[in-house]
Amino acid sequence: MTAQPSAPEDVQFWFDPVCPWAWITSRWILEVGKVRPVRPDWRIMSLAYLNLTQHEGKDLNEDYLERMGRAWGPIRVCAAAADQAGPGILGPLYTALGTRFHVEGRREDPTVIPEALAEVGLPDSLASAAKSTEFDEEIKRSHHEAFDDVGLDVGTPVIRIRGRAIFGPVITPAPKGEAAGRLWDGLVLVTEADGFFELKRTRDRKPSFE
Repeated sequence: MTAQPSAPEDVQFWFDPVCPWAWITSRWILEVGKVRPVRPDWRIMSLAYLNLTQHEGKDLNEDYLERMGRAWGPIRVCAAAADQAGPGILGPLYTALGTRFHVEGRREDPTVIPEALAEVGLPDSLASAAKSTEFDEEIKRSHHEAFDDVGLDVGTPVIRIRGRAIFGPVITPAPKGEAAGRLWDGLVLVTEADGFFELKRTRDRKPSFE
């Protein structure tokens, strides 16, 4: 008899589309899905809410504070899209936004959101959600699902593996093929350890989107 493939394992992945490090990790988890029975379950969180509300803007310079104020826009659009089309739209929309923000370097381009919406078959009228607070409570609800578990001394991405939420992995560039799978295997092992909290070293390079 031919062995049947394992059913894909859902891995919850919280993202804010403006974060370059989350973008790289998101491309890694998609690579993992090619070599391991893993499927990302995309969830939203907000760097603006984390930094401006939960951390009260402490220790942030004026430039970063301004960027965080603008960061509400894209995640609000993601929330509006999920409300209209269902949560399954989050992965394709994240890819459409992230490609433009990070790979193409168009983070300040106002046409990015309407373009991304059109790419995934959504009306450009949803772009108006960027300046609306209508979906802020849903963003916060999803955000708290991750951060009430993992804590506030982290950022994005947050992933949950078999019921245990962790920050990261923070990597650059995204491993491909079996290298992506081996990193996944290592994360599964460490998250199985009760009381595991942290592995870290100082970042000495900028994010690479290759």
